[in-house]
Amino acid sequence: MEKILDIIEGIAYEKGLPIDNVSEAVKEALIKIAKETLESQIHYDAEIDKKNKTLHLYQVITICDDEDSKKEDKNNFITLSEAKKQYDSEVKIGDEVRFELSLENMSRNAANALFKELEHKFQRLIETQLFEKYKAQVGKLVSGVVVRTDNLGNTYIEIDEIRAILPKKNRIKGEEFESGRVVGAILRHISIDRQNGIQIELSRTTPKMLEELLKLEVPEIKDGEVKIINCARIPGERAKIALLSQSPKIDPVGAAVGVKGIRINAVSKELKNESIDCIEYAPQPEIYIARALSPALVISVTLEDKKAIVSLTPEQKSKAIGKSGINIRLASMLTGFEIELKETTHTQNLKFSEENQTQETPKANLDILSSLFKG
Repeated sequence: MEKILDIIEGIAYEKGLPIDNVSEAVKEALIKIAKETLESQIHYDAEIDKKNKTLHLYQVITICDDEDSKKEDKNNFITLSEAKKQYDSEVKIGDEVRFELSLENMSRNAANALFKELEHKFQRLIETQLFEKYKAQVGKLVSGVVVRTDNLGNTYIEIDEIRAILPKKNRIKGEEFESGRVVGAILRHISIDRQNGIQIELSRTTPKMLEELLKLEVPEIKDGEVKIINCARIPGERAKIALLSQSPKIDPVGAAVGVKGIRINAVSKELKNESIDCIEYAPQPEIYIARALSPALVISVTLEDKKAIVSLTPEQKSKAIGKSGINIRLASMLTGFEIELKETTHTQNLKFSEENQTQETPKANLDILSSLFKG
């Protein structure tokens, strides 16, 4: 059995498996095979002598009370009185007597079964280790090499030691990936089962994709100086992202856009030229909603629970709605408010429904209007 342990240690080293996990797998495998090939009703235990690299199998017999009904099970229990006569007068109820069973006499079939069981155990250990590794990356950007695309349009991507799937529904419309191309995507979901092993689903349409790409391109976001509050996307068409600066010295929108738009353009290119609007987040929902409707210029915003009634001039209404309603849809997704547009030809009596704002303070309204279009 020494050779078996040498092989086991070699496999454990090659696969990068913890030796403690390997040891447990070996003991479990040996006990299972002993039950299958020797006697299924016997209680077994296995130990690994790490110093001598030897493997030992034991039959375990538990000492019970003389009146205990378990004493009828002669293979696994012995009465206290009998144990004192046969083994040691100091033994107590609940103690165990262990007999080592020779592994040298193991049949060829049993040895082959043990090797197969060990192979199965190691495979499960490797899968579990990989599962934990990639589970920690759910919601993160990963990259791999395209292996193939099936007839349904699903793309299979090899990420290090595992193959993931990018379903057609999770791909930006019009994207095509040739074999051998390196593709980035968000690790959306991971599962594991005995029949199929590890299953990883990727996505390029989730808002997380935009957020992770911005972290790569914008050092201020990666370092936490600029925080992403929320993001809304209609993949491949347009997106809006709300940003908040943690420092008064940093303009969050300017940082994300970059000089001459170099940063935001790099992100847009990766997303099949998706148009990206960066806005500065405001804790006041009225201002936040108005900014989210950019490039439209809003006169006032009034809140009714989770509904926002937005007043604007007729010429700004089409801008607020956007092509095919895309702008107002994204603004609603970004802010979490249902938005209703109301045309008005008046620009007086600005109403932002905050308790501390009144129509009697026109200067305050002008201050809000100024902050509304900041940046």
